[in-house]
This record gives sequence, structure tokens and C-alpha cells, in this order.
Amino acid sequence: MSTSRGTMGRRNLLLAAAAALAAARGAHGDDGIVDALGRQIPLKAPAQRIVLGFNYEEYTAVAGPAGWDRVVGFAKALWSGWRPSIYARYVASIPRLADLPDVGNTEDNNFSLERVLSLRPDLVVLAEWSFKLLAEPVKQLETLGIPVMVIDYNAEMPERHVASTIALGKATGNTERARTLASLYTDKLADIAHRVGDVVTRPKAYVELGQGGADTTGNTYWKTMWGRLLEFAGAENIAAGRIPGAWGPLNPEYVLAANPDAIFIAGSSWVGRPDAVLTGFDADIATTRARLAPYAKRQGWSELAAIRNGQLFAIEHGLCRALFDYTATYFIAKQLYPGRFSDIDPVAELRRYHEQFLPVTFEGCWMARLTPERA
Repeated sequence: MSTSRGTMGRRNLLLAAAAALAAARGAHGDDGIVDALGRQIPLKAPAQRIVLGFNYEEYTAVAGPAGWDRVVGFAKALWSGWRPSIYARYVASIPRLADLPDVGNTEDNNFSLERVLSLRPDLVVLAEWSFKLLAEPVKQLETLGIPVMVIDYNAEMPERHVASTIALGKATGNTERARTLASLYTDKLADIAHRVGDVVTRPKAYVELGQGGADTTGNTYWKTMWGRLLEFAGAENIAAGRIPGAWGPLNPEYVLAANPDAIFIAGSSWVGRPDAVLTGFDADIATTRARLAPYAKRQGWSELAAIRNGQLFAIEHGLCRALFDYTATYFIAKQLYPGRFSDIDPVAELRRYHEQFLPVTFEGCWMARLTPERA
């Protein structure tokens, strides 16, 4: 990417962050609820019977543990099945979760409109990707007078982060807490943008999903999720323009030719994935590094600048579509520009967020460098 295009991208990021910040601080008055897609939601008072489709941690941060008293059903498998170690901690803090009905989800193709209707909700909250797949059920719900509100943290668009957070706050009667969270997010994003705003030559970076282990070429990202966070952090994403959609595998030969300066393998606590890079609450740094090490031994990777310079990292995949994703952006940016972020501790930022806004104790390994001496 040319320097002029890179400068324009950073300028647009600063403008987006500024606009989102203004929205977070200026969303006062009785202007109703506007969701992530700019849709006016016909909800006159905080909802009392909510069906929640995704972004459970964001909902908890905004509404607090007591906010789950308003939830009558949710897409349970996306939490209990995808990241059970995280879910288990929330159940321990919010026991009601264990007994709430599962309404199914679009990932498993088992979303049940009948089950939703049986719960008599006064609001259904869907992630944008589910909303698109449920056009007909959404139409039926709205015909019956049940509002459907869309939230979107996956797109990694600052204005959608803010709109989603403010909408959740208004829908649950927690507007001030939502504004605090939205302002925190935009303040942090603006800080990152300011620190990298004058960078002329951006380091090349590559992110790969580490779900299948080093023997599998995992997805990389562009225009969304990790792709956007790389942009926010001031990196040149080697996948930009090289994959047909927002995510998908990148040709291994191209990775070698691109010769990235830093490589980030996205891990998590997936079930039944023994070779996956393990990160999160149940991970310790030794295990995370042991799961990450085989990537450095991939064919041809020993010659990559990232490997030669000890710039191979693990990072929790859930951080690329969350209200606290600025912590992951800080981590990426600090590896690329250590001098500009010497005063920032990304793990401490993530710990502080949990202490202030979430009911679970922060622990484990969420971000790590393979080589301890460079950590």
C-alpha cells in the first residue's frame, strides 16, 4: 500500500473515532433507540423480556449481571459451545444463565421463531450477521409488534460499536453506563490513532486463525474483525486485497513472498481442537507458547522477518469483535511500535475492563510473544 493511501486510511480512522466519540457523549434526550444499522427501534421504555442472539459479554458490561433478569432466552450454544470456559465463569456469577431457554442460532441453522414467540419477548436483539440471515423471521416478529434491534461489533466500525452500546444501554435502562463504556472505547481508539497517525512506513503484519493448528492454513481477515484492528494499529495487512471476502485462507506462498514483519495467531479455548493455540481464562503462558511454537517451524517460515526477529504472537480471537477490542489493538500496536506505546500495558487494560465492567475475575493468558526474552 502506498504512503498516501496509508495516510488517508489513518485520517479516516481519526475522523471515525472522533465522530463516534461525539455520538457517545452527545446521545442525550428522548431521541429513542437507534440501532447499529441506523434503524429506529419502537421501544418506548426499557425492555422487560429480551431474547439475546449474541455479544453476551457486551450485554453484561452494559446492563450488569442484573440485566440478565430481563433476558427470557438466548442463543446459548454460541456461548456455551463455542467458548465454554468463558461461559462457565459467567454461569458461576449469574446462575440464571444455566436455566434460560436456548432459542437456537443461525450458525447451527436451528434458530426457532416458534420458541422465541413462546417466550413473549418485547425485544429481540440480533447480531448484524444473524439479522441478515433471518429476514423472514424478522419480518414476522415486527409484524407482530415485537421490535428487533441490531447490534454489530464484528464489523469493527467505531460508529457501530458506539451505536450498539448506546442502544443496549437505552433498551435496558442503563444509558449512563452505556455512555461511559462507549466513551472509554472511543477514547482508547482515538489514543491509538493519535500515536500512529504520523507513521509514514507501516510494518507488514499477518493474522491467522489458529483453530486447526500449524498444519492447517487458518482464515485471515480483511475489512472486518482482525483486518480492521490491524488498520487501527497502524499495520499494513498483507491480506488486504488478497482474499475474495472479508475472511478466508491466504495462499501460504504469498505469505512467504509478502514476508511480514509481525505475525499474530488468533487462539481461543475451542472445544475438540487439541492443536489449536490455547488462549483465554484457562490458558497459562507456557501452554500458549507450546501451542504457538509449531507455527515458527512451518515450511519456509524460518526465513520470514517476523520469525527471525521474534515477532510471532498469540492473541485471543474473541478480542477482535468486542467492546474491549481496543486492548488487542494496543497489543498489536505495541509490538509494531514499541517506542510509541512503551507506557501502555495491554493486559493491564484488559484486566481493568473486567474489574470495572464484568462480573468475572480476569486471569489466564490472552496475549503472548513466543520468545519470552522479548516479552
